[in-house]
Amino acid sequence: MTRRLILSYLALALLVLVGLEIPLGYLYARGEESRFSRSVERDASMLAEVAEENIEKGNLTALPELASEYAEANTGARVVIVDRTGHVLTDSTGTTAPGTTLADEPDIAAALRNQPTVATRTGTDGIDVLATTMPGASGTTIRGALRVTYPITAVTVREHRIWTALAVAGASILAAVALVAFTLARWITRPLRALERATTQLAAGRLDDPPDSGNGPPELRRLAASFTHTATRLQHLLQAQHGFASEASHQLKTPLTSLRLRLENLEPHLDPRAQPNLEETIGEVERLSRMVHGLLALARLENTATTPETVDADAVLAEREAMWEPLAAEQHVTITVSGAPAGQVWAIPGALEQIIDNLVANALRVSPPGTTITLVRAPGVDLHVIDQGPGMPAADRERAFDRFWRASDSPHDGSGLGLPIVRHLVHASGGEITLQAAPGGGLDAHVRLRPAGRERRIPATALPARGPRRSPRHAERT
Repeated sequence: MTRRLILSYLALALLVLVGLEIPLGYLYARGEESRFSRSVERDASMLAEVAEENIEKGNLTALPELASEYAEANTGARVVIVDRTGHVLTDSTGTTAPGTTLADEPDIAAALRNQPTVATRTGTDGIDVLATTMPGASGTTIRGALRVTYPITAVTVREHRIWTALAVAGASILAAVALVAFTLARWITRPLRALERATTQLAAGRLDDPPDSGNGPPELRRLAASFTHTATRLQHLLQAQHGFASEASHQLKTPLTSLRLRLENLEPHLDPRAQPNLEETIGEVERLSRMVHGLLALARLENTATTPETVDADAVLAEREAMWEPLAAEQHVTITVSGAPAGQVWAIPGALEQIIDNLVANALRVSPPGTTITLVRAPGVDLHVIDQGPGMPAADRERAFDRFWRASDSPHDGSGLGLPIVRHLVHASGGEITLQAAPGGGLDAHVRLRPAGRERRIPATALPARGPRRSPRHAERT
């Protein structure tokens, strides 16, 4: 952000400088050219008057001295004087011999008609020159003409000096603007960087370095103070929630276990006709116990921070397949793994095992005997858990990740928390999960995780810590 602020200030300053300096430089250059032209024209007019007087008096020997003195005083200048017929009387450079006619040259011909000319042309040496030709006349009597040529390089050098001075001034102004912009940008962004660090710490479950509300613009100081207050209150609420989860874990387990034991102890003393009601009551107590365990597990997941690590997806799949095969065999269901090796993926510790366990448990619960549960892997990394059960309507697939939601035709032993836990684990690992209709019937649980080979390690926020691996019989069920 500091760089963008500095660049924006510099861009604005550069736009202003360009809008000012280019017209200013152009005006200076045109003014310099105009002054140069007027100066040469004035000199040529004065020299023409002196030359006309000498020609009128017949003092032609004074003309070479007149031309030479001016040429020596003005480096690069050339003076040519002709009589009224256009024949050269003198040339300060000696290039044109006396007596040579120049009457056919346009500027000389115009001057002999009493028409002064000022024009830029290319000299005999290939250099652009300013040629000013004046008639040597007294009234309407023309006795000759004088031409002064001056290299344009003289004015070009002065123009270059003007542009150089403007460029140096502009660079100095830009340097000053950059210094001021850097100071302002640091003053503005320092509180923002502190807020960024604080939000990262808060997302990781702690706030070791609250943002300083005493630096920066007033708006950012108020924002920092408000953030610190909100973060502190949020931490207190999270600590209270975590404390409640821990306390409830101990307070609810014992009464539920005791209630189940008491109900089981009543079995010998009940009339046989009441046995079905007792079994249903014990089943509801077991479901309530699983629901409490699921809620506590979900609360612990949401309140604990862990960073994703690289996990060998193929090794985990092979391990979980071997773990689930005995239970699947009891129900006459086959579990297979297919597809190309998935390789390394990013996942929080223990998450991939729990994801597979929950999805396989759900698939096994609805799979009829003689069917197959297929674990399809692919680089990328995509993981599919496909069963051949009754499947799930599209509307139910949309709601399947809601807490406590269960399909209308599902057994009563589910808690409605298995898929929400799976989704939390997948999202905490930086992945996505969707439920799709499997080809030929059944359900396809599609999990997409980040491949470790193409992404750098990215710290996760509010991620669950490693939990103990559960056996298939204790996997959370939806």
